[in-house]
Amino acid sequence: MTHAPYAPFSRRQALKSAGAGFGYLALAGLLGESARATDKAAPKPLAPKEPHFKAKAKRLIFVHMNGAMSHHDTFDYKPQLVKDNGKPGPGGGTLTASKFKFSQHGQTGSWFSELLPNLAKHADKLTWLRGLHTDTPAHPQAVVQLHTGSANAALTRPSMGAWLLYGLGSENADLPGYVTINPPPNFGGAVNYGSAFLPAHFQGTRINDVGYLPNLKATAANDLQRKQIDLIQNMNRELAATSGAPDAVDGVIESFELAFKMQGKVPELLDISKEPKKVLEAYGVKDGPGGAFARQCVMARRLSEAGVRFVEICQPGWDHHNNLHKGMIDRCGSVDQPTAALLSDLEARGLLEDTLVLFGSEFGRLPTSQGADGRDHNITGYPMFLTGAGVKKGVTYGATDEYGIKAVEGRMHTNDFHATLLALMGLDHEKLTYKYAGRDFRLTDVKGTVAKEIFA
Repeated sequence: MTHAPYAPFSRRQALKSAGAGFGYLALAGLLGESARATDKAAPKPLAPKEPHFKAKAKRLIFVHMNGAMSHHDTFDYKPQLVKDNGKPGPGGGTLTASKFKFSQHGQTGSWFSELLPNLAKHADKLTWLRGLHTDTPAHPQAVVQLHTGSANAALTRPSMGAWLLYGLGSENADLPGYVTINPPPNFGGAVNYGSAFLPAHFQGTRINDVGYLPNLKATAANDLQRKQIDLIQNMNRELAATSGAPDAVDGVIESFELAFKMQGKVPELLDISKEPKKVLEAYGVKDGPGGAFARQCVMARRLSEAGVRFVEICQPGWDHHNNLHKGMIDRCGSVDQPTAALLSDLEARGLLEDTLVLFGSEFGRLPTSQGADGRDHNITGYPMFLTGAGVKKGVTYGATDEYGIKAVEGRMHTNDFHATLLALMGLDHEKLTYKYAGRDFRLTDVKGTVAKEIFA
């Protein structure tokens, strides 16, 4: 796991005495105008980079349904499950059809339950991956694997967003290239947006749904703070130039400069109150916890429009081992309108032409009942959808069996899924490597097959 490096005690004291207004972000230092010139000549690790090959998708929005959304009650209609409702399942348990009505939508005839009427209007724009499978039925490991490619939280790997930023750089020098909004504190926590052994400047920037970003508020006038940062940065560079200096110092230097720029840009960017009333109404924005996901969706559009490479938004609460019926009504009610509005808004602004949107969970749920009103975990077959840049519209890749238990066509392991996402962004997963501990690491480890069939 990547940690902010610690300065020697004397340098920490120097930082505090300098009165820098960034909280305790990193190492301390000393500077002047000469170091400003050095900074201009220094390499920019977050500068835009050429992809391995031409791609339509320049940025990615991941809409994460944390806790395993039940596909049997949302997107994956199985007539045989309805027919065999109440019978023993092939692996044990009692087959239980959804209590919600399903209907077909669009020219594609895609099935949606009554819980998602707004998303159903986008049926013909969606690209379905229905043959997904993963390795572990435990939430923490599965969520970490979805984000990092490895289910072993003890051997931390860089997150998907960190790899994208490492491979492509950032489109906006004044903003973070990778933002995660309201990430879950459990199920792996910061590992899911960390950079692990990649340089620290590739890790995600965490904010919440009201635009709060820790340690960003200035505590001094702009010109005075610039001098303070110059002072700190020179000491950072002096330390970085010494023998045995931690590699993370370069990341700290970059983070200070980015934080200074962000103070002027980010608060305004995250202030969604300036959006037209009709836009906020379209997303279903309201005060309080009930409007949290809608606010995240508006922020995701604003951040992507401003050039943030990777944005993840999260809706927790899908772990329905019980209270499935009421729970699904509540959760779907909170995400249906905002997600549909996000897709419409991106399309209206021309952003879907170069933005890829991903919607899904770490795994699925079983077609059999658990207790009186629940479903257990299912890692052998479940769907996600993509839409936007680089993918064919209105197509389905892969399928599960007649009960929606196992992927039987177009099987896509998490490694294949990551390889495909990287390819849509113009990156060859076998070439996107970083040498650490004597070997080349990559998001897909030593596996991964790209599903080119879905490419536009």
